[in-house]
Amino acid sequence: MPPHVVNSLPGTVHGQLAQVGSVHGGITFNYHSAPSPGPGTARQRPDQVPRPPRRFVNREWALAELDRALAGGEDAQGCPIGVFSGLPGIGKTAAARQWAHRHQERFPGGQFYVDFGALGGGASGDVSEALAMCLRGLGVYDPYLPTRLADRAALYRTLSADRRMLVVLDDVSHPAQVTALLPQGASSAVLATSTWRLGELALDGAALLQLDVLDQESSLELLAALCGERRVETEPEAAAELVRLCGGLPMAVRLCAARLVTHRRLTIGSLVGELADEQNRFRRIAESSGHEERTMAAALELVYRGLPTTGAGVYRILGCLPNRAFDTALVALASGYSREAAQEALDTLEAASLLTGTEDGRYVMHGLVRLHARDMARRLDPPGTEREVVRRVSGHYRALAVLADLAVRADRLRITEPAEVLGTSGSGADADGAGPFGTTGSPRQDALDWLEAERGDILAVIRAAGTFGFDRQVWQLAEVFTVLFLHHRHLADWRESLELGAAAAARDGQPAAEARLRSLLSRPLLDLGRDDEAWTQLEAADQLAVESGHLVLQASVQEFLGRYWDRHDPARAIDAYRASLALNLQAEEGRGAALARYFLGCAQSVGGDHAAALAGLALAREDLLARGDARMAARALADLGRTRARLGDRAGAVADLRQAVIGLREEEASHYEARALEDLADLLDDPAEVRDCLRRALAVYEEGGSPRAAEVLSRLARG
Repeated sequence: MPPHVVNSLPGTVHGQLAQVGSVHGGITFNYHSAPSPGPGTARQRPDQVPRPPRRFVNREWALAELDRALAGGEDAQGCPIGVFSGLPGIGKTAAARQWAHRHQERFPGGQFYVDFGALGGGASGDVSEALAMCLRGLGVYDPYLPTRLADRAALYRTLSADRRMLVVLDDVSHPAQVTALLPQGASSAVLATSTWRLGELALDGAALLQLDVLDQESSLELLAALCGERRVETEPEAAAELVRLCGGLPMAVRLCAARLVTHRRLTIGSLVGELADEQNRFRRIAESSGHEERTMAAALELVYRGLPTTGAGVYRILGCLPNRAFDTALVALASGYSREAAQEALDTLEAASLLTGTEDGRYVMHGLVRLHARDMARRLDPPGTEREVVRRVSGHYRALAVLADLAVRADRLRITEPAEVLGTSGSGADADGAGPFGTTGSPRQDALDWLEAERGDILAVIRAAGTFGFDRQVWQLAEVFTVLFLHHRHLADWRESLELGAAAAARDGQPAAEARLRSLLSRPLLDLGRDDEAWTQLEAADQLAVESGHLVLQASVQEFLGRYWDRHDPARAIDAYRASLALNLQAEEGRGAALARYFLGCAQSVGGDHAAALAGLALAREDLLARGDARMAARALADLGRTRARLGDRAGAVADLRQAVIGLREEEASHYEARALEDLADLLDDPAEVRDCLRRALAVYEEGGSPRAAEVLSRLARG
C-alpha cells in the first residue's frame, strides 16, 4: 500500500455510521458502510434536515413570521415559500433548521434538504442534481431517474402531488433553484436561505425575511447559554461590552463563548480588551472592509492566537483542504501529524467552535472560518503549503478510488495502471484476496457506497488538483471515478469530472488516456441530449486511440461509436460494433469481444437481421458465462428471447425470458428483470401467468419509483 493512503475510508451513506476494520497490506482501513436499499427502503419518510445547533436563541419574530407565511392550507394558491436572507454567519441556516425541527409532525410526507453550496455544475446543473436528490428521497432508484432536467422536474411534480412535504434549500443563489423545487402537494412548503435577498421570488408570493444581527439582549442570552449564566452575571458590564464588540453576529458570540469555556481563567473583561485591540488592528489594515467583516476577522484572529501549536497548524491545513468534509485520518495525512495528534487538534478546534462534528463522524467548517484558515496558511506557512496539501489529498483519493474501481469490476478497461498508483501488484488485495472493501458484505456495493458518499469531495479534489497542475492525478482519478456514474447517474458531476480529466490527459501528453476519457464523456453527453457534443468527443477519441496504438482502447471507442449510431443510423451502429469485435479479437481481449458481440447482436436484431443476431447473442452469452459475468449473461439471454419472438419462435422466446428473469433476479438487476417480465407477459397465453408477471414488474417499478409503474398498473386494470 502506498504511503499516501492512510487508514481510513471517510464517508457514510444514508446517515449510518458503521466503523468497519479491514487489514490490507499491513494497514487497517476504517470506513463507514451502509446496506444497499432493500424492499421498503423507498417507503420510509424522508427526514433529511440536519438538527439545529444547541443553544438556539432569539429569532422568535422571524420564526413567527415564517409560521404565518407558510401556514398554507388545503385552499392555498400555490406552494408557500419562505426565504431567510442575510449576512454570512448571521444564523440563516440555524433558523431554518430550527423551524423545520419544530414542525416535524406538520409534514407527514417528509422533510427534504438540499445544500446548494455543496453542489456544482452551474445553476442548471445544480437544479438538475437537486431534483435528483429529492426524487431519490421520494423513492426513485437511479435506473429510473430521468436524464433531462425537464423530465426530472415533471416527475418531481407528479410524485410530490400527493404529499404534504417541506423542502429546505440552503445557500441558494438563484431564484430558479427555488421555483424548480416547489412541490405540488397541498399544504407543502419551501424554506430557503440565501446571502442574497432573491426579490424576484416575491412574484411567486414568497415571504422575504431579512435576518439582522442579534440585539444586545439576545446576544447576552446566547453568551450565557454557551458559557454559563454565572459568568455573565459576575461581569455584567464586561459581558454587555463583549456582545457589543461581537456586533450581534451569532458566530462571533459563539467563538468568544468557546474561548471563555476552554480558558476557564480568562475573564470576560480580559477578553473584551483582547477583542477590542484586535478590532482596532483590523480597522487600521482593512479600512475598506465592512464592520461585520472586521468583527468576524477579529474574533477569529483572537481565537486562533489562543490555539496550541498543533491545533493552530491543523487549523491552517484545514484551510488548504479542497474537501467540504473531512475525518481524522485525512487530516493526519494532510498535516503530517499522527492520527492521535490530529484527533487531539480536531477536538481542540471543535471546542473552540472553529468546526462542527457531523452525525457521520466527520467534521465541517463554516465558509467564513475556512477563508480565515486559508488566509492564515498563506500568511504564515511556507510557500507551496497549499499545493503540497492538495498533492497529498489527491494522491490519497486516487489510490482509494483505484481500489474501489477494482472492487466493482477488476477486469474492465482502464488506462490507469493500478500498480503505478498503489505501488503493488495492482490487484488491490492481499494474498487472501481481501481488500479494503467488503468486510461487511459485498466488496462491489461497499466500494460504490464509499464513492457515492465521497462524490462531492472527490470532484472538489479533482478541481483543486487541476488548479495546481497535478495532471496525472487528475486524469487517473477521473477515469476510475467514472465507475460510480455507471451505476448512479449524477450526470452533471460525471460530465465535469471527465471534461477535467480529458483536459489534464491532453496536458500530460497521454493520448490513450485522453481518448478513454473523451469516449466515456460521450455517455453523459448523450444522456443529456447533447448528441452533437458527444459526436465531437467521439471523433477526437477515435483519432487519439489510433494514435496511441492501443487495440483494446480502439475497440472500446468503436463500441461507444456504436452506441451513438444506435440513436442515429442503425446500419452504421452495426459497422461500429463489428469493428469493435474485430479489434478485441485481434487484441485477444475476451470480455471486450463478448460485449461487442452482445451489442452487435442487439443492433442486428433491431435492424431485422434476426438470424445473425441469434447466433451472435448465443455466443456472447456463452463467453460471458465462461467469464463469470452472470449479470451480462442474463441480459444477453433476455435479448435472445426477444430475438426469438421476432423470428416467431414463441416457445423458445418464453423459455429464454423465463430463465433470464430468474438470472436477473439473482443478480439483483431489477430494472432489467422488470423489462423481461413485461416482454414475457406479451408472449404468455394464460391470463393468470400474465397477471403474475405484470404484478412482479409493477412491484419492481413501484419500489424503484419508475414512471412505467403507471403504465403497467393501467394494463393490469384493463385485464
